[in-house]
Amino acid sequence: MLMLRRLILQCARLWFLVGRWFWRFGARPRWQRIRPSGPARRFRAHPKPAWVRREIIRLKALMPDSGCRTIAHLFNRRFAVCKQMTVGKTYVADTVRRHHYAILLARRKLKHAAPRPVPRNLIWGMDLLVKTDRQGRQHLVLAILDHASRACLRLQRLPDKSALTMLRHLIETCRRYHTPRWVRTDNEAIFASRRFCLALRLLGIRPQRIDPGCPWQNGRVERFIGTVKAMLSQGTVGNANQLDCALRQVRTCYNHLRPHHHLQGRTPAEVWVGVDVFAHTHRGVSWARTWNTMPQGSPPW
Repeated sequence: MLMLRRLILQCARLWFLVGRWFWRFGARPRWQRIRPSGPARRFRAHPKPAWVRREIIRLKALMPDSGCRTIAHLFNRRFAVCKQMTVGKTYVADTVRRHHYAILLARRKLKHAAPRPVPRNLIWGMDLLVKTDRQGRQHLVLAILDHASRACLRLQRLPDKSALTMLRHLIETCRRYHTPRWVRTDNEAIFASRRFCLALRLLGIRPQRIDPGCPWQNGRVERFIGTVKAMLSQGTVGNANQLDCALRQVRTCYNHLRPHHHLQGRTPAEVWVGVDVFAHTHRGVSWARTWNTMPQGSPPW
């Protein structure tokens, strides 16, 4: 009797273990199966190439105030088709967080980078800016800048925003300062129109358009527009006539009074005409010789 009871208990225990195993790993629906405990497997994607990380760092250095979503959209617009490479805002955020010091170094390098010397009248930069007067009316202003000398060749208020008006002012500038080889603009509808491009070809000028969303590719005229806006913001403009007078004053101050660091302390007008203010002229040498030979204590007059 005791042996039978033990046999029944062992059979019941065995049945319980077999039933428990079938309950855990048997042929049941996937959502009812209990997976074995243990560390979860993490599926990692293939790492991005090194040039993607460098491009993200460069874009963040160029646009420090832009968010991760904007940088991701800009990267995808440039490289999704040509290089079959896209990034998400999470990858951009991780890259910016991990390479914050590299971004600061890139910004410093871009700030202190010396541009390549180019001949005069090789490339002109064109762009538009908007100035609002005291009554709330917006006035459109055309800016044309020479890349080599940073000289403002034209800063003119426009009566309308049409290709013919742009071409008329461009032709007048070419008659006064000769024709450049290239004219660099953005992708605005006026500059990308067939009429404007055909007129440039007939004038012997090659059009250059920057990539969409990349204003730093036309950085000289963008920097000039920032300077013009800062000078105009010091006072209020009442009407169109006051704006024309203010634009003439800004152009004169920029070309003849404001020295540039990358022009070795010279003004754009001095670089345009080829004047070296640091060169030793005959008059300057004679004045220095007279000053050195003058006895001490005697007045210079």
